[in-house]
Amino acid sequence: MSVPDRAELQQIAQLVEMNRERLQALEQQVHRLEEVRLEQVRAIMSLEAIPEDGATDVMIPLGGGVQIIADVSAEAGAVVDIGSGIQAERTRVEALEMLNSRNQELMQLMDQMKTEFDEKEKVVLDLANQFNDGVATLQEDATEEAPPSPSQTETPSPKRRRRKRGTDLTLDD
Repeated sequence: MSVPDRAELQQIAQLVEMNRERLQALEQQVHRLEEVRLEQVRAIMSLEAIPEDGATDVMIPLGGGVQIIADVSAEAGAVVDIGSGIQAERTRVEALEMLNSRNQELMQLMDQMKTEFDEKEKVVLDLANQFNDGVATLQEDATEEAPPSPSQTETPSPKRRRRKRGTDLTLDD
């Protein structure tokens, strides 16, 4: 492998940073999808909790910690968002089928995104290792070219730290 120059190392560093940003974006997307999936799971559980013959005095959440008490008849359906802000009334069974289908699609999408995340993570690690190896090679070449001068080999005398006014003494003083 040839010795990378500074421009190549800078390009590798930029690629590492760009891929890390993409990793963060993927992670955020997976997190948002997981929130949506959990919301759908709660809706499924709520629909399944309603008996087939209906229920009385059911608490229906309106949001903001507010719930309304209502009776759910046996033939009562559910209003489902079918996309683009359009909602349609469906039977409870149809609503459950739609939610389960959406959940399966979300799981597949999340699996694809996790696979992409793992692949990107491997690329970042490879690029970071390549960058670190290049920097080490450059540093080795620099130390071979410039032998240390006598002033660099001397150890500087330790300086005493000065205390600020009003501070307590420490063991270092």
